[in-house]
Amino acid sequence: MELRQIEYFLAVVEHRGIGGAASALGVAQPTVSQALRALERELGVQLFHRIGRGMVLSSAGRTMVGPSRQIVRDVGAAEDLLAVSDDVLTGRLDILAFPPTAMGPIVDLVGAFRRANPSVNVRFGELRDEDQAPSVIEDGHCEFVVAHLPIAGDDLDVVVLGEQEYWLVYPPGTDLPDGPVPLAELPRIPMVFVPRGQSVADEIEEAIRSAGARPPLAVLSEHREERLAMVLAGIGGTLLERSIAESAADRAVVRPVEPRFARPFGIAFDEAALSPVGRAFVTLVREYARDRAV
Repeated sequence: MELRQIEYFLAVVEHRGIGGAASALGVAQPTVSQALRALERELGVQLFHRIGRGMVLSSAGRTMVGPSRQIVRDVGAAEDLLAVSDDVLTGRLDILAFPPTAMGPIVDLVGAFRRANPSVNVRFGELRDEDQAPSVIEDGHCEFVVAHLPIAGDDLDVVVLGEQEYWLVYPPGTDLPDGPVPLAELPRIPMVFVPRGQSVADEIEEAIRSAGARPPLAVLSEHREERLAMVLAGIGGTLLERSIAESAADRAVVRPVEPRFARPFGIAFDEAALSPVGRAFVTLVREYARDRAV
């Protein structure tokens, strides 16, 4: 097994196909295809199901993703130790973020880290389920997870990054008084919600029910990023992260809620298992947290 084969495998996973992987790697598509088939022959397993022109991970392929990313990080750490200049940090920073937390502080931190360490590559992926935070770190899928608190995992260190407040967003032209809207007095306007089973969505729905409000349901959307578009299209209202809600204030009716609904979020990692890149990033994260606390 060659490192190049592992890198090609991960590129296909991350770019969801051979075409995107080849473009990202700067090689021809047959080169990627041949490397993948050679890797499958060597391992004796099928890593992808090839459906038409699409590529879907097999169960063996899914099992291999975490260890492969760990190998790439380990090689990066070794290269860093052998770097000619002690001032040059090389390697890879792997972060998975729950979509509502993938903005603000973590983006600023990644930007600052890249400016200080331009030789470090960053993979900023999506964490679909906050309950999976400990396992994705333990299985090698990433070094860092950004999610709402509390983040489970007895062996994980957690640094608080901030707090996320949720505001109401209604279609243009909705008649609402100025100021915060009491949850108990939500208007009988259809709502766009995320299905239950996702922690923040569950808490929002429970808070509305506890307040005695029963707004009609318009849409249950698995895709969080589509909710604002649905609101702007007049389908119904929703609750969105304050930064997203305020960015749409010129196109929608935006109001805070009362009582205020907010959730803290942070970044989790296993300090004992961090690569040199990971340790450097933790230093920056902790400096940010200390400055924020002053």
